[in-house]
Amino acid sequence: MPRLVDLTKKPYDLSPEQIQWVETTLAGMSAEEKCGQLFTSLFWFGKDTFSGNELTNDEILAKHHIGGARWQGGKAKQCQELLNGLQSASKIPLLIAANCDSGGNGACADGTYIASGAQCEAAGDPRVAWNAGYVSAREAGALGVNVNFDPCVDILFNWRNTIVNTRAYGTNADDVIKYTSAYIEGYRAGSDKGNGPEMVTCVKHFPGDGTEERDQHLVLGVNELSPEEWDASFGRVYRHHIENGVEMFMAGHIALPYYQKKLNPQLQDKEILPATLAEELIQGLLKEQLGFNGMVITDASHMLGMTSAMRREEYVPRAIAAGCDMFLFFNDMDEDFNFMLNGYKQGVISEERMNDAVRRVLGLKAKLNLHVKQANGTLLKSEKDLQVVGCPEHLAMAADAADKGITLVKNTLDQLPIRPETHKRIRLYHLTGEQGGIHAAGKGLEHFCEELTRRGFEVTVNDGTTRVKGPTLKYREEVDAALIVAEVVGYGAQNNYRIQWKTAMSNECPWYVWEVPTVMVSLNYTTHLHDATMVKCLINSYFGSQEIVKQTVDKIMGESEFKGTPNELVWAEKWQAKL
Repeated sequence: MPRLVDLTKKPYDLSPEQIQWVETTLAGMSAEEKCGQLFTSLFWFGKDTFSGNELTNDEILAKHHIGGARWQGGKAKQCQELLNGLQSASKIPLLIAANCDSGGNGACADGTYIASGAQCEAAGDPRVAWNAGYVSAREAGALGVNVNFDPCVDILFNWRNTIVNTRAYGTNADDVIKYTSAYIEGYRAGSDKGNGPEMVTCVKHFPGDGTEERDQHLVLGVNELSPEEWDASFGRVYRHHIENGVEMFMAGHIALPYYQKKLNPQLQDKEILPATLAEELIQGLLKEQLGFNGMVITDASHMLGMTSAMRREEYVPRAIAAGCDMFLFFNDMDEDFNFMLNGYKQGVISEERMNDAVRRVLGLKAKLNLHVKQANGTLLKSEKDLQVVGCPEHLAMAADAADKGITLVKNTLDQLPIRPETHKRIRLYHLTGEQGGIHAAGKGLEHFCEELTRRGFEVTVNDGTTRVKGPTLKYREEVDAALIVAEVVGYGAQNNYRIQWKTAMSNECPWYVWEVPTVMVSLNYTTHLHDATMVKCLINSYFGSQEIVKQTVDKIMGESEFKGTPNELVWAEKWQAKL
């Protein structure tokens, strides 16, 4: 594939009229407007921008001419109002993105969760992944989204990797291809209104996460596969999706040292760069060798996998020079914009590379006919569109996914079912991840307490802030069964998220597994047996929604069978975990 985009070919397939709009728009742009099209800005509810910039949203669009937007937080109506406002104020319509890994909940707080990648894999049914894509498109599209920064097409090779533990659809290329293809098919079906595509898909995180345990938010990620190993795994996945017409790749702040050195044998270790800054990987491997003719966007630019490479003043324009076509998020708006503009004026970004990047951005807008919709007044969404969010059809899909995906990993003492007639008094232990982080606290504890109480159990929530366990015989007199709910979720504070007890030798540690029947339920990560090998009954439920909790209790009580199948990584390579 040539280094320059061909808008007549896949994934664009533009008509002469669409190409004319791209070329006319490009020809009429100032240097500042071209640079603006390269940025996707993050908007927060309660703040104007990621950096706390004092400009209003309208002023941002007028001054910085941004090409794309993403946002954080908000319920459906709030989100739609924000996105309509951004599109109304933008001279050139925006690419607006959401992170819908698992359904509409990735776009708004009241969206419908269907299934994570791990849950789709456990369900063993591509239809679950199809439904997740379908609901993602319908609910995000109702808000005004036209780009999905998903699915994650990474391969979970390393059980210690918590970045894609639940986001990856498998531990091998075949499973990842099977389920992510189904997701994209569902997404396309959900976004098709009969007049061409309404939304496009961005797969991530090229050149591939899942081989190591570290987090690119905190340190340079490294995929250590040899070129031959990479071609047979990640390369197969990417080739498949390129052939299938995926429109966008997100480049991760992940190095691929052996492949970069193969493409440029003169490189020294100190010259190895994350893919976002490595021309050998973006231009050479992805666009030329693999033949990707679409658009490449960087992962978030505040991540240390990128900041550790060089000064920000250098890497802002270097990302575009290396072959990325959009730059994800500002740090300081004025500063970053000028870093990009100065890099363009000084030749860090050549005229040819700048025009090629902007063509790829405008080409996606043309493919979506955003300019036509803007002209005829159909670009904005209405409150009526929001009726699809949380509709009965989507809730039925969520219920089906829960039934098929919830996984009984082990039950070596045959302690199930647990019912109020036989185990009325439940001691509930709730394990959490970081507090006050970017993710809101989950409602798993609340949902379990409500559901168990409704079924006739008596629930006591354990205070884990003390080491005091008390007499074991008294514990057995007071407790009929123990339920450990692990709701460990985090973001960017640890390289590897694991169970952290509330205090040293906390009484919540499973010392009681031989005293009373004990069931552990994970509402996120699938590999908690590494830290709780002594647990004899583990259920992976993948998420803490009300539907998932309801069906998990159904299965614990024996009113529904377990249908999910675990992969081998759940044992964390610990023989004692299987006992």
